[in-house]
Amino acid sequence: MGATDSPGMTAAPARIVVERIGTGGPVELPRRATDGSACFDLRAAATVRLERGRVDLVPTGLRMTAPPGTFIEVRPRSGLSTRGVLLVNAPGTIDRDYAGEVKVPLTYLFDGVYEVRAGDRIAQIRLVMDHPAAFEEAVVVAVPSRTGGFGSTGR
Repeated sequence: MGATDSPGMTAAPARIVVERIGTGGPVELPRRATDGSACFDLRAAATVRLERGRVDLVPTGLRMTAPPGTFIEVRPRSGLSTRGVLLVNAPGTIDRDYAGEVKVPLTYLFDGVYEVRAGDRIAQIRLVMDHPAAFEEAVVVAVPSRTGGFGSTGR
């Protein structure tokens, strides 16, 4: 076991470069809600009214760049899902070469309107390793019990 593999020991944090851009008031940088949180919260930079049947891109007022060999994944917040607010393309991906503002596509499932206020936590992000891959054409041998997909293993 190496020095960073020992219980209680952690590697140095990766550096994600973040720039605040002018889309409204002051914007907080992503941060964990608790020491045990797996992801970093993203906050809305503006107030947006979500209506059923529509997808709204909620601005974060941030653009960011992941370190080489990684990318940033955008994930929904479970607390919003219980209120009918969903991240449409979950999980989303912020590619290393994307340089625009991070916007979060949200939709509302219920009747009426849900107001996302500036400063509300609207999604969470995490840094993901980007493993190089090469695709090789060959015959794929299927496992007969797993060819149905979409619930093929039961409930």
